Amino acid sequence: MSEFIWVGLPYIAFTFLVIGSIVRYTVSERTWTTKSSEFLEKKQLKIAGPLFHGALFFVFLGHVGGVLVPQEVTEFFGVSEHQYHAMALYIGGLAGIALVVGFFLLMRRRFFSRYMKVNTSTMDVWLFLFLGLTICTGFAATMLNADGAFNYREYIGPWFRSLLYWHPQPALMEHIPVIFKVHMLSWMIVCIIFPFTRLVHCLSIPFNYLRRSPVVYRKR
Repeated sequence: MSEFIWVGLPYIAFTFLVIGSIVRYTVSERTWTTKSSEFLEKKQLKIAGPLFHGALFFVFLGHVGGVLVPQEVTEFFGVSEHQYHAMALYIGGLAGIALVVGFFLLMRRRFFSRYMKVNTSTMDVWLFLFLGLTICTGFAATMLNADGAFNYREYIGPWFRSLLYWHPQPALMEHIPVIFKVHMLSWMIVCIIFPFTRLVHCLSIPFNYLRRSPVVYRKR
């Protein structure tokens, strides 16, 4: 079971993420959209949207630096593990707070706005459930590990990179704290359902966005 969770499941998740997204774009390109709901509710979105996406960008960069960049590399450039952890805690903590707040504002808008309920599908419910679990467990893991007792760069980072090297090392994940394990499992589930949700829009890079004509919505 341990090998399935830390070896088989990640590759299943990556397969769904890549192959599933390609199939959806190829077979059902018309559904490749965020299903914009701005015309249904705009006031809350003005705050929640930029807050969530801006924080998500910094959290993503933090994960790239903390997981894909080996500890030996940062130490080579004179950044000790204590310095790295302090920087990750304060900067990542602020970004995490903004991400959690932005997510809950979006969730409130999605499920408590009278007009938004019309535009909410069953898949949206599952998406918010597992995406929320991923975000909250990640933030909780950061805060609970504020003292740096668990160095995830010695276990989770090498484990993830071992998957990319096609030489998985599941033993690295056996003794990590439970909150980190739940966080790992939740993002894998998000990857599996990714091609079937509105999240696919994040793969579309809007090069023409800055110079395109504005889209005007009229109340009546």
